[in-house]
Amino acid sequence: MPPATRSGRKGKIAILLSTYNGARFLRAQLNSFLAQTHENWVLHWRDDGSTDETVEIMRGFAAKVGPERCIESPSSGPHLGASPSFLTLLQENMDAEAVAFADQDDVWLPEKLAAALEMLEDAADAPALYCSRQYLVDEALRGARLSAQHGKAPGFPACLTQNIANGNTLVMNTAAAALVATAGYPADTVHDWWSYIVVSACGGKILFDERPQVLYRLHKTNLIGRARPLHARAMAALRRGPAVYMTMMRRHADALATQAARLPPEAQRDLRRVRTGLRGGLADRATALLCRRFRRCTLLENLLFTYWFLTSPETHPATAPLPGWPAAEPPAPAKLRVR
Repeated sequence: MPPATRSGRKGKIAILLSTYNGARFLRAQLNSFLAQTHENWVLHWRDDGSTDETVEIMRGFAAKVGPERCIESPSSGPHLGASPSFLTLLQENMDAEAVAFADQDDVWLPEKLAAALEMLEDAADAPALYCSRQYLVDEALRGARLSAQHGKAPGFPACLTQNIANGNTLVMNTAAAALVATAGYPADTVHDWWSYIVVSACGGKILFDERPQVLYRLHKTNLIGRARPLHARAMAALRRGPAVYMTMMRRHADALATQAARLPPEAQRDLRRVRTGLRGGLADRATALLCRRFRRCTLLENLLFTYWFLTSPETHPATAPLPGWPAAEPPAPAKLRVR
């Protein structure tokens, strides 16, 4: 039985919602919060510079549920971008019993929070991150199909190659939230991927729920997701080539190196090998690929990853030392988006 139902008060969850011109779909998401079987939640929201009716909708929702259940961030207003906005909310609420990221255009299924708490309860005080499958739907919430399975969460350093923790499903306990909130973040990261990387690298538990808990609305204005079939996304990745993907991997690895003291010995060793490979020649890259779990989930994905890792042009001279261990070099300013 889940740890809390409509009559229970155990497990207070801070729902973190960053909004930006979301008036079209926002009400459906807010109503899905009200439909949760686990009612012990508080919504903390930050508007990222909306010019539509988003702020009015949010303040109207606060008037409906009470200001103690819907709290606007003191940082609300200036445009930061989605991931900095979410991570700002996390820094403001990292002491909560659990934190759940929420996107403005999705719909949560009623058991989402209860299911997350049920699985997180087994982690006790260890850092733990919950995520789940989703139903992928169109703008009108039709045509539901299941997202990919990840029954055995890959962990570190696989998390540097691929994100399996979709932010609209992600829930962290206090220990995991504190790790992510105090870790800083590299330029142009995605908040859910960076959370997955930090918790995995620091030895936390990654709990993947095979039960879908969210209606993930795919539409033309999605920040990350797009309503495109798998073959179209695969062709788009091939056309982009390895540059964006490998640059983001370098940024993640270098930013993670600033947290090296928090990593278990095996993770420190693997991270050093990966960073050396990212700057070195073929032998260094081949050595990095020997790290246990340094791979993507499927065979075809992993073949492409291996080819890109071995052959992509290096952005740092092989003879240069790694930027100070554990310190990381500052990231380049180019705008990147990669999943």
